[in-house]
Amino acid sequence: MQLKSVTGCVTRASSRHRLLTSHEAKTRLTAKRCLATTSAAPPVSTTTRSHRVVVVGGGSAGSNVSHQLLRSGQFQAGDIAVVDPAEWHHYQPGWTLVGGGLARKDDFRLRLADIHDPKLTVHRDRVARFEPTENQVVLRGGDRLAYDQLVVCPGISTNYEQIRGLPEALADPRSGVSSIYSYDHCDKVFPGIERLRAGRAIFTQPAGMLKCAGAPQKAMWLALDYWKKAGLYNCGDGPIRISFATGLPVMFGVPKYSAKLAELAEERGVEALFQHDLVEVRSGSEAVFARPDGTRVTRRFDLLHAAPKMGPHRFVAESPLADASTGLVAVDPGTLRHGTHGNVWALGDAADLPTSKTAAAITAQAPVLVANLLDAVKGQAPRAAYDGYTSCPLITEYGKVLLTEFKYGPEPKETFQRLLGVDQIKPRRAFYHLKKDFFPWVYRKFMVKGAWAGPKGFIR
Repeated sequence: MQLKSVTGCVTRASSRHRLLTSHEAKTRLTAKRCLATTSAAPPVSTTTRSHRVVVVGGGSAGSNVSHQLLRSGQFQAGDIAVVDPAEWHHYQPGWTLVGGGLARKDDFRLRLADIHDPKLTVHRDRVARFEPTENQVVLRGGDRLAYDQLVVCPGISTNYEQIRGLPEALADPRSGVSSIYSYDHCDKVFPGIERLRAGRAIFTQPAGMLKCAGAPQKAMWLALDYWKKAGLYNCGDGPIRISFATGLPVMFGVPKYSAKLAELAEERGVEALFQHDLVEVRSGSEAVFARPDGTRVTRRFDLLHAAPKMGPHRFVAESPLADASTGLVAVDPGTLRHGTHGNVWALGDAADLPTSKTAAAITAQAPVLVANLLDAVKGQAPRAAYDGYTSCPLITEYGKVLLTEFKYGPEPKETFQRLLGVDQIKPRRAFYHLKKDFFPWVYRKFMVKGAWAGPKGFIR
């Protein structure tokens, strides 16, 4: 959901946008046309405001970067603007704990107004479009923000509606369908686990873009351990059977950790369904999966934990800043600077970087971006480089976490291996307390204030 720090998986917690369906788009267009035929449209009042830096997105990445820039001492009140329409900021890695019955969802909700320093100018509006050749951002309300430097980090869109029948199943309190990927649904997960006494439980992971690729498994391993302790599951025997259906051909994208997770699945009797991409939920009891060869597979279930489809926000994907193939902001993977527009930067889920989308990645990206942006302001070439570091504290049972840390490659980059000689392939209780207790605390108190850099520790 993504300190995703040495941190937790998640990322981008204030983004709750989604792409309009073609039907919705036509409906809105029709409504506008009808209005135009009945009355004269009121004049639109526009204002252009100028800031030295405009940060689009006030979540994990935007809050971190904007506060690090302030802490540099090179900006005054009003120099930095943050654009975000949200009232609430969510620590999404915490939703896994909610799904496992270990926390309440409101434990991980903060008001954006309480996070942002008063020296930041906050525009509670959505972005309509980017005009990088004019150095301006146009807001939905019509106002324009002129900038010297632009940082784009609005996260990505969570698109439940792209899986047919999933929104209806999630909204039905009687269904056994749930998801840890949203504030609205994460507290439905654990009651469903508690209620299930027999039958087939399926946990899904989609093909394509995803916040915290380990999160779907976290939900599964916690449920398995709960049922095991309740005497309902024993390595595939017993009244409950478990399947993990993933759109990927492997358990995890890093070979070292994938091999360990495949070993755990075999030991614990989990049926692994590789390259099974959930595309439809029928009648609250059937899951339909697409296969690479174009065929469809239907599996019955009694409990379904679904990870939704995800993708870039439309205002990013349709902008001059986007990579044509991914719809994400096209930046250099090392400097985080846009390839065409030298005063544009991106980080977090919205950046087109070949690494996992987690809050941990942001802790490593933010200091690099800030250092390079400050160099650019001085007319210097970027000197700092991001190596692709990211992390996912993967809960394998109550009380134990497999702490994955890796960089571009993907290759392991393990903090405790480097500091203490500890091979992180083994799930450990100490890592569990990092995930459950330390990371939420350090996120709330320091990361969103620009004072935490993950494995590199606190920023003075």
